[in-house]
Amino acid sequence: MPLRRTTSLAFLISIALAATAHATTVGREQDIVDLKLGQRVQVDDGTCPAGQVKEVRGARMSDKGVVRTATCVQRYGPKTK
Repeated sequence: MPLRRTTSLAFLISIALAATAHATTVGREQDIVDLKLGQRVQVDDGTCPAGQVKEVRGARMSDKGVVRTATCVQRYGPKTK
């Protein structure tokens, strides 16, 4: 019985991690409010080459809040409007 409980707990944790790892997509970088440390948001504003999308990350903390970095990454899934 303890093995079954451990397996169920591990499964629930993996589902929770997978749900939080999925990046949200917005149309403009100005639409990102309250970016958290480590959070990733994809911005589909057309500034990156075909097949890529801009990814904005909460990179590190400063005295003014979370510092953002932006890079172009491979697009996965259909393009959003």
